[in-house]
Amino acid sequence: MAELKFEITKELGVISENAKGWTKELNMVSWNDNDPKFDIREWSPDHTRMSKGITLTEEEMQQLVELFNARDEEDSFE
Repeated sequence: MAELKFEITKELGVISENAKGWTKELNMVSWNDNDPKFDIREWSPDHTRMSKGITLTEEEMQQLVELFNARDEEDSFE
């Protein structure tokens, strides 16, 4: 299997942290020297290991934000 190359180009924020110190984060990540994309996944404290996650283009992230903002108040998680 070919080695996966990645670079976190911008850390946008931590969403949560688990008991083992791994953090679920929103970052801009370049995978295999491609243009950076929005990336949501869990990372080890030193960012050398990661879980499965999701990557989104600028357009997909904008659509996600629009869908989130358009939900009814009764659909809120609070």
